[in-house]
Amino acid sequence: MRLPKRLLLLGLGAAIAARHQFIPRYDLTGKSVLITGGSRGLGLALAREFAARGARLTLLARSGDDLERAAAGLREQGAAVTTFAGDVTQQDDLEGAIQQALREYGALDVVVNNAGIIQTGPVQDMTEDDWREIMEVNAFAPLRLIRAAYPQLKTAGGRVLIVSSVGGKVAVPHLGPYSMSKFASAGLGAALNAELARDGISVTTVLPALMQTGSPKNAVIKGDFEKEYAWFATLDNTPLVSMPADTAARQMVDALVRGDAETMIGLPALALKYAQALAPQLTADLMGLTNRLLPGPTGKDERRLGAEAETELTRNNPIKRAAEERFNQDG
Repeated sequence: MRLPKRLLLLGLGAAIAARHQFIPRYDLTGKSVLITGGSRGLGLALAREFAARGARLTLLARSGDDLERAAAGLREQGAAVTTFAGDVTQQDDLEGAIQQALREYGALDVVVNNAGIIQTGPVQDMTEDDWREIMEVNAFAPLRLIRAAYPQLKTAGGRVLIVSSVGGKVAVPHLGPYSMSKFASAGLGAALNAELARDGISVTTVLPALMQTGSPKNAVIKGDFEKEYAWFATLDNTPLVSMPADTAARQMVDALVRGDAETMIGLPALALKYAQALAPQLTADLMGLTNRLLPGPTGKDERRLGAEAETELTRNNPIKRAAEERFNQDG
């Protein structure tokens, strides 16, 4: 006999409510947390949030100067912080960061895969090397780090946070390689959540919309540099379209503490997820229309960082400037 749809929905709702009521929240007090890309932007916002909840931090990033600047600010707030300068695409550096956490704290309980790069430009101006580069950082680096940290995470009954993107659910024009890499990271999170649960390891994937992290100036720009950077940096710092990084970080850590398998961060992300699920053709048509409004391809294989494509308009955006100063992006 088939159960009425309403009864099924009620049962599902009751199961979700029971899960949140009876499964204990993960206590971060004293936990050893490794954060990749932890020296600036969202990584620094996450470090502050974990520290506020009593965690002990290991920050991994490429720039030693940025790491020390971030660590100094965190220590002023009473946080326990150690750092490791390295590249997430290098296996030796990933293992070195794990060993640093073990030397400093004697354990590794939580791994936060935050480090990432973003490229913006027409797909016609992207080379295969561009696609491979971003896959290495945004998808393969989290896989390698989790594999390297697996023994410690299993011993600790630890947790993993993978920072994907709404671009891992809906492919956004002029962010083709980025979307592919974030689809891959979201799939990685889903696969690991299912398979590592038997080892007591919880894997949470978060998919945020745009956030005010001050990061556009470090994005890779291809095509018509100034126009490409202008639309990207403006949207990234527009209220309602983007969200404050502190708010996003708090919601991400909340998701990890609850043990969520997957969480959309921000109303725009949630809206796009449901638009894609309920009306995929309409969503695709809207993305195609959006693409027509963006700058066309140049046919040139040239790239610049966002900081090199600044104009007076983008440079003087007050929300953008405040985010750059707050999250160590003004160097």
